Amino acid sequence: MNNELPSSNPKLVRDLMTVGVLTCGTQTPVKTIAKAIIEKDLEAVVVLDQEGHALGFVSQDELVQAYSLGNYEDLVAHEIMKDGIPQIPPDIPIAAAAQLMQDQGIRVFFLMHHAGGIEYPAAVLSYKHFLRLIAMENPEDIKDMGVGAERETPANLFIERRDSRKSNLGPH
Repeated sequence: MNNELPSSNPKLVRDLMTVGVLTCGTQTPVKTIAKAIIEKDLEAVVVLDQEGHALGFVSQDELVQAYSLGNYEDLVAHEIMKDGIPQIPPDIPIAAAAQLMQDQGIRVFFLMHHAGGIEYPAAVLSYKHFLRLIAMENPEDIKDMGVGAERETPANLFIERRDSRKSNLGPH
């Protein structure tokens, strides 16, 4: 395998991130969140309020912690979420983003978008992104990542999600 990365290799966060973030409402059961994280192979979901504002996030860490408390079956998103959203700008080098993750002890960053007075998650960068980059044999291996990947616009995705109960994982 060639250890030299091709010139089309991602250089900035925007080149590696995944546009579109799974969200849930404040009243989404922990079990529902865990199933979604497993099925979609995610690190975390963002918790939204009734208006679609990002309040916090639930990662694999919070789910395991909820399990360790013993009453996870009765818990919902707002009871276990971490307040605030770990954010990163899209135009910093991916090596710097990796170092920030290490320094802050987190496995996921979100890129937030502001529109119509609402701040919502537009993209995500996680350890999985870096692992895919490390394992990459050729640029085709990561063609579904970064701003160049084919997909709906973040604004359209947000509007669709907001309009379908402001969440894509159930009740608020």
